Amino acid sequence: MAKNIQSLERAAAMLRLLAGGERRLGLSDISATLGLAKGTAHGILRTLQAEGFVEQDPASGRYQLGAELLRLGNSYLDVHELRARALVWTDDLARSSGESVHLGVLHLGGVLVVHHVFRPDDSRQVLEVGAMQPLHSTGLGKVLCAFDPVARSEALENERKPFTARTVTGPEEFTAALDETRKRGWAADLEETWEGVTSVAAPIHDRRALPVGAVAVTGAVERLCPDGTLRPELIAAVRECARSVSRDLGAARF
Repeated sequence: MAKNIQSLERAAAMLRLLAGGERRLGLSDISATLGLAKGTAHGILRTLQAEGFVEQDPASGRYQLGAELLRLGNSYLDVHELRARALVWTDDLARSSGESVHLGVLHLGGVLVVHHVFRPDDSRQVLEVGAMQPLHSTGLGKVLCAFDPVARSEALENERKPFTARTVTGPEEFTAALDETRKRGWAADLEETWEGVTSVAAPIHDRRALPVGAVAVTGAVERLCPDGTLRPELIAAVRECARSVSRDLGAARF
């Protein structure tokens, strides 16, 4: 069996490191985190920089992801059928709800955001396409866990980190929450991942009735839960959006 190429594995590890958490990292941080000699790490970073995958801030000397990755990522997303089918419906959901909308899929033990529609106001917002969200605490993740056996097993087998005091981490409580999600057809994240942030999500199925993703409305808790509970019209709107995308993907039962 052919062996993996070590330099490529190290380059991939660097890109994943720069993609998560602190977006700009120094050479010492990168080499220490990945267990590489500074000279080795610097050589790989210089190659990635020459190809446009990494950029170096001239003032601080720190590294961040480069524009070439965005170009490649957009090429992937453009041919991603789920995203293509969901574009119109997620735009409509953002307009009707007045909140931001995320489309996510299962990826590497988490939820990969493949589409993000900004909240339709003048506030400053950050595009989250390509970001990873946890499976066990977000609305998108819990919906995927409830309807996708692979996502469910990954969430149960891996560590469920408590992000806030409301995060459900116990196996029995988490399993019960997934069962309830499957029964009602939607999931909520009531400040379980970020303080002050709430989301409601529903699953998207394909022509084989298999879960292929999820859609969620996300916003401030005071707007989504003005009286302490989720606004019913938001839940209905998210579920209708998920059904519409599912129908476009050929899901007959919706």
